[in-house]
Amino acid sequence: MDGVLLPKSWNVDQILDDLDQHGFAIINDAYPIDYLHALSAECLSHLNQFRNAAIQNGVISNIRSDHILWLNEELNIAQQHIQYLNALSAHLNQAFFLGIQEAEAHFACYNAGEFYALHRDNPQGKNGRIISTVYYLHEEWQDDWGGQLRLQDKNDVWQIIHPRPNRIAIFQSDLLHEVIQAKHQRLSITAWLRSGSPIW
Repeated sequence: MDGVLLPKSWNVDQILDDLDQHGFAIINDAYPIDYLHALSAECLSHLNQFRNAAIQNGVISNIRSDHILWLNEELNIAQQHIQYLNALSAHLNQAFFLGIQEAEAHFACYNAGEFYALHRDNPQGKNGRIISTVYYLHEEWQDDWGGQLRLQDKNDVWQIIHPRPNRIAIFQSDLLHEVIQAKHQRLSITAWLRSGSPIW
């Protein structure tokens, strides 16, 4: 995306190398703390609009129990994050010829006891999702609160990514992963960098 400079904490060369070598990358301290506060407040102020997450075609499944709110233009603070993801997509396309055209995203809330079982974000390559990202926007987290992202990297090594505040996890959408049951409210923006509109 022309004209959008990525935050200094987004070390593009490291992100590209980690994705190439392992299929996933981590950005810590992604944004200024004021932005984290503002985004968390925006998310929390819309919790009454969240709905049970569906898998495909609006079908609710017992594979997941979180709640989501799809992002739109009215969520101005969250849109800033999407703009940065679009700018990152340009680097990904240049490096890996991925053909990413757009991002789709939603707020996600995992309340205590909620989870997302093992799955892939792009099963059988049918939905155009190429890269998945999760930005953790709760303002406090302790490792014993659960909610970790458990991910099988491209070398078949299982990784545990803790949902620490202001962290972004980036990974190939075809990798197997799950969200371990949370013991405390866990907030995030989940976004997919995709090649086009979904076909379902």
